[in-house]
Amino acid sequence: MTMSTTYTRRTKDQLAARVAQDIFDGAVVNLGIGQPTLVANHLPKGREVILQSENGILGMGPAPEAGEEDYDLINAGKQPVTLLPGGSFFHHSDSFAMMRGGHLDICVLGAFQVSATGDLANWHTGEKDAIPAVGGAMDLAIGAKQTWVMMDLLTKQGVSKLVKECTYPLTGIGCVKRVYSDLATLERTPQGLKLVDLVDGLSREELEKLVGLPIAA
Repeated sequence: MTMSTTYTRRTKDQLAARVAQDIFDGAVVNLGIGQPTLVANHLPKGREVILQSENGILGMGPAPEAGEEDYDLINAGKQPVTLLPGGSFFHHSDSFAMMRGGHLDICVLGAFQVSATGDLANWHTGEKDAIPAVGGAMDLAIGAKQTWVMMDLLTKQGVSKLVKECTYPLTGIGCVKRVYSDLATLERTPQGLKLVDLVDGLSREELEKLVGLPIAA
C-alpha cells in the first residue's frame, strides 16, 4: 500500500515536538530508546517535565551540544544526555521500582505493532534471526499511568503498524492510550480508535484505508 505524494509526513523532530506538546507541566516521564528520546529536545520552555531513564537517572535534560558529550552520562540507549539542576543518579533496582510502582505519569515507547485495543508489541518481531530487545519495556508499559507510542504508521513496505490484533510477541496487553505517528495522532477509547489530528493532505477516510480499521472523528 503506497501513500499519495500529497501527504506531508511529520519529520522525526516534528513528531517529537507533537508528543512534547501533550506532556503536562510537572509530569514524570520515561522516554524509550529510539525516536522517543528526541522528545527531550522539544519540551516547551517554562514547562517542568522530569525525565527518568531506566538505567538510573532522574532529571535528564536535552541532548548535549556537539563536542560537549560526556559518555559517563548516558541514557538507557547509551546516548549522551545532560542533567538538569536537581537531577540525580541511583541504582538500577531503584529505577525499576519507580517504573513498576506507578510513579511515572507517562512513558513514550516505540513499537513494531499496536492493536486497536491497545496491545503493544515492541521487543521482538518473532523472526528466527531477529535479536530480541525487551529492556524495561514490559515494566514501563504496565507501570506507567499512561503509555504513549511514537512510531511511523507504516512499515517500509507500506503495511500498517496499527493492526486489529498484534502478530508479534506482546509487550503489554491493553496498555497503549495514544499513538503518535508521522501521519496522525490517535487515541484508544472504550469505543475504539479516535482521531486526534492528521497531517496536511490526509483525510480520515484515507487514513482508515491505510490502516484498515475504523477510526472515529
